[in-house]
Parts: sequence; structure tokens; C-alpha cells
Amino acid sequence: MTSFDFAPLYRSGIGFDRLASMLDSINTSDRTATGYPPYNIELVDNDNYRITMAVAGFSDNDINVEVENNTLTVASACDEGKQQSGRNYLHRGIAERNFRRQFKLADHIKVTGAQMENGLLHIDLVREIPEAMKPRQIEINGKSKRLLKSA
Repeated sequence: MTSFDFAPLYRSGIGFDRLASMLDSINTSDRTATGYPPYNIELVDNDNYRITMAVAGFSDNDINVEVENNTLTVASACDEGKQQSGRNYLHRGIAERNFRRQFKLADHIKVTGAQMENGLLHIDLVREIPEAMKPRQIEINGKSKRLLKSA
């Protein structure tokens, strides 16, 4: 895989450090991605989104959902003692291993809640654009035109 050096963006651009950091993190995260746990991202309606992660074998207390600096992090730290618990597996297809999955959130995206249902973790998000940034209609106040009557 080809890697790119984003250092010139840091040296020559002012105010683009966040963009360069995002590009750099995408470049490095692709090499370390494991694909676990699998997830879906869906658009519920115009301003609502939902991330659904398949986390079979985990309870609510095993998973930590955190938002910091426009990054949503979903992580789990499984207890090795809980995993073994005297069981002798012939085949172990349900992975109960530690994971850490991060999602970069756009500006004005807020996490509104998370719930666990049937081995799926649902994280709801909403886009809340501030009133100052929403488009607004400007009325045109001009002189009213008078119709001239022809003689």
C-alpha cells in the first residue's frame, strides 16, 4: 500500500492542521484495522444517523462509549477470567476479545444515546446545525414602484 507524507501541509498551511491530522490518521488506521467488531452506519432521516455494532457476548458494562474532540470511541476491555471460566471450547466462533473502534464525527454531530439489544449496540446520532449557520431568507425592502397612468 502506498503511504503519503502530509508534513508539507503542516508547514505551509495555516488553519488546516485538523484536516491534515484527519488525513494522516486515516492513512495510518487503514493498516491497523482488524474489522472487529463489524458495524453498519445508516441514515435514519435527513439529520439522524445510527451506528449498529455486532457485539455478541458483551454486556452493557463491558463496553465504553465516549466522545472527545469529534471522535466517537467504542471500546471494550474483556476480563480474561470471565472468558475462560472453566469452559473447554471445541470451537470458539464468538469472539469476546478486546476492541477499540473509532469514528470521526463531522462538526455539529451529537451522540444522543446508546442501547444494547439482542447482541447489537445501537448508537444514535443527530446533526444539530446552530441557528446562526442555518440559511435564512432576507426580505428585500425597496421603494414601491408607482404605476404611471398614461394620459
